[in-house]
Amino acid sequence: MVGFVGRERELRLVSQHLDWVEEGRGDQRGRALLLRGRRRVGKSRLIDVFCRRAGVPYVVHQATRGRRPDAERAAFMESVLRSSLPDREQLRGVQVGSWEAAWRQLSIALPHDVPSVVVLDEMPWLLEQDPEAEGILQTVWDRDLSAKPVLLILIGSDLAMMERLSEYGRPFHQRAVEMVLAPLTPYDVMTMTGLPPAEAIDAHLITGGLPLICQEWRAGWSREQFLAQALDDPTSPLLVSAERILAAEFPAALQSRTVLSAVGSGERTFSSIASKAGNADAPLAPGSLNPALKALARKRLIAVDAPLSTKPGDKDRRYRVADSYLRFWLYFLENGLPEVERGAGSRVVETIERGWPSWRGRAVEPLVRESLTRLLAGGEWGDVRVVGGWWPRTNNPEVDVVGADRQAPARKVCFVGSIKWREHDAFDHRDLVALVNEAQLVPGSSPETPLIGVSRSGFSAAEGLAATVEPDHLVDAWAL
Repeated sequence: MVGFVGRERELRLVSQHLDWVEEGRGDQRGRALLLRGRRRVGKSRLIDVFCRRAGVPYVVHQATRGRRPDAERAAFMESVLRSSLPDREQLRGVQVGSWEAAWRQLSIALPHDVPSVVVLDEMPWLLEQDPEAEGILQTVWDRDLSAKPVLLILIGSDLAMMERLSEYGRPFHQRAVEMVLAPLTPYDVMTMTGLPPAEAIDAHLITGGLPLICQEWRAGWSREQFLAQALDDPTSPLLVSAERILAAEFPAALQSRTVLSAVGSGERTFSSIASKAGNADAPLAPGSLNPALKALARKRLIAVDAPLSTKPGDKDRRYRVADSYLRFWLYFLENGLPEVERGAGSRVVETIERGWPSWRGRAVEPLVRESLTRLLAGGEWGDVRVVGGWWPRTNNPEVDVVGADRQAPARKVCFVGSIKWREHDAFDHRDLVALVNEAQLVPGSSPETPLIGVSRSGFSAAEGLAATVEPDHLVDAWAL
């Protein structure tokens, strides 16, 4: 199915939960599933495909942000009436004055003898309208809904809130299983686009693995061809997906949005972000910047990195936009939107091409580290649990790759490495000498610490490296 490359596994996982219901494996007939994932990652699409393939009665209701609770309940009842539940007509004309009444009426419409599926999409928005709805749903679930052979799926894009739903002390603690829908992997993107590994990694950096954007990348297209096509259309998913993500995350003008743009422009330190997010007269005050950064981290819009070594590194934290697509959009496209709307998207493409080598060299580092974590686990690298980078307060030097047994302060530095992601030039003797010299500065490293090299364009000098990693290795790590 178009746009579902790499999603068959996830469909199987959801189907297994329905099998659990159908086979009556638990002490309750029903089962609840909490499904979370970043916005635009395809959660609703996944469940829509699952429901249509499952061949059982189902109802899907998507909450609307900011809607009054009474209007939301009325819309929910309309969703039930439009569903395929066999007894839905019993509810026609029924008025409900509370969520307890609405969900008890739903229970009446659910079949007793065959499995069914109930989907509440954008659950965090429903809870924003009526915080008591969470506890009410748990009560109705325990007393009524779970007595039916039903799979209840609660979907949400607010990752932090969805995680909290199952925490100790919350109504759904130990009442639901959890599932995370991740973006498409570099391996999925390679399969979808038909590109060689190095170009597939480029495509992943641009699209972030978001299915709606990936499916616009025709098989075999180069980066330049894709960008030229996407930026010739002001309504292309590459352009509008970020706007919709940000509109959902920031429904009102907030300081956090300005701070996110500062981080997206390439600022990484607290002081440089404060300067960028401030005005001409003064940087943004710490009392304003700290809460904004914490809010962005809580929403998983930014990642906070600390240098990895045997010493604590919290004082030298660096910030980056967590999602590579949003990072690309904020850096290149946000300011280019007016030109695209004027029909001058080719100018934006030219700007991207000029800045691409520098941007890509930094943007690929988190992907390489995550790939190495998957690639090197076990075997001779069995002690490796974390792969990060290291830098002193001055940022000079910056060591691209450090593998350790845990987050800083680590007990053991397992290897030190360098990433050279150049278009044509191989990892050469100068790169090797620089790595040898910089590795000695990493706390916990020694002359015996293994060295590894990561290169987009191969190696002309590899003597003394314990491992050499190229694009095909990195992509294959995601096929495991």
